Amino acid sequence: MPSGQGLGIFRLLGLAAVLLILPANSSEACPFCGPVGDSLARRRDTAGFVCIAEAEDRARPDASGLLAGTFRVIQVLPDTAGRIDGKPPTLVTARVAAPVEGTAVLFGSTDSPPRWTAVAADETLLGHVVTAPAITEPVGERLAWFAARLEHPEPAIADDAFAEFAVAPFPAVREAAAALAARPLEGWVADPATDQRRRGFYGLALGIVVAEGSPGGTRLSSAPLRTALETAGGDFRAGADGLMAGILVADGSEGLDWLADRAGPDRPVDQRQLLAALRFAREYLTGTIPPARISSVTAELAQSPAVAALAIIDLARAEAWDAVDAVAGWWDAAADDPLIRRAVAGYLVACPSAAARDHLERIGREDPAGLAAARAAADLPLGR
Repeated sequence: MPSGQGLGIFRLLGLAAVLLILPANSSEACPFCGPVGDSLARRRDTAGFVCIAEAEDRARPDASGLLAGTFRVIQVLPDTAGRIDGKPPTLVTARVAAPVEGTAVLFGSTDSPPRWTAVAADETLLGHVVTAPAITEPVGERLAWFAARLEHPEPAIADDAFAEFAVAPFPAVREAAAALAARPLEGWVADPATDQRRRGFYGLALGIVVAEGSPGGTRLSSAPLRTALETAGGDFRAGADGLMAGILVADGSEGLDWLADRAGPDRPVDQRQLLAALRFAREYLTGTIPPARISSVTAELAQSPAVAALAIIDLARAEAWDAVDAVAGWWDAAADDPLIRRAVAGYLVACPSAAARDHLERIGREDPAGLAAARAAADLPLGR
């Protein structure tokens, strides 16, 4: 890549993340789960104090507008005592997500003085907080413990188990395949009442179980995933991207062919979600799906106006330069779409081929103002 182009294309690719409203999780985390907060185990293991307490009053907005309440400390958890000097006061003011009545678990930061947060906790949740495996233990082993608590009858525990999986790297989730196989994933995927973010993850998890094989040699297939995808509807938040990723994990290239066939121009939402699944496949599944096949499907999606800009950016990210002529063709076809033109400019500037230089020279002669505007919008160098 010529000098000076890297920063421009990097910023252009950053634009794709904004457009897709990608999760706040790290790139290693589940891309289909949405943002989650720190799990209770992480809060426990990074806190200066962890205490059992009783709410003294009803939470009210503090000076910043966030809810806070007063709590009376009953007990400091033995395993957390002594992490920092001193001991907590008898009464503390802690922020809460919702009003707390009765028992709570308090987390005090390592600051001086500590900043406190509280979570309502009955005996079951307190036991969960105390017994959850430490964050220093191997991730795969920890996930096997949390797998048994997915869809736990107590919502706070189910949420916490999901949070652990949502931030875990995909290889670690694969390590927990045996534990996931013991879960009723097919039922959760099929149930329309399942939380939609979790449904996407359960689709991915079921794909792992199908690919890895269940204990005892029980034959599994991706059929429940395909059925769930067909009934997911047009809701962008329906977890369809996770279901698609599960099909790719389970069926490899054959699954990709099936997904590509159904993502026609009349299904722009499916196309957008398939792009997300293809990014996942490029990062984790190139052992079963050739990168060239992933790029070819991305190039097919780039022919759709609804997702052309995003698909072109993905082609540039993958350095799929064989699509240069098709991408350049969008310049004239998308005269009224600055996002597509911005993506085309970024792709052509990044592409090292003579064909890309020829296209840029032609566009520069025919539409110098438009090319300059696209380059400026994408923060691309003007020297090529």
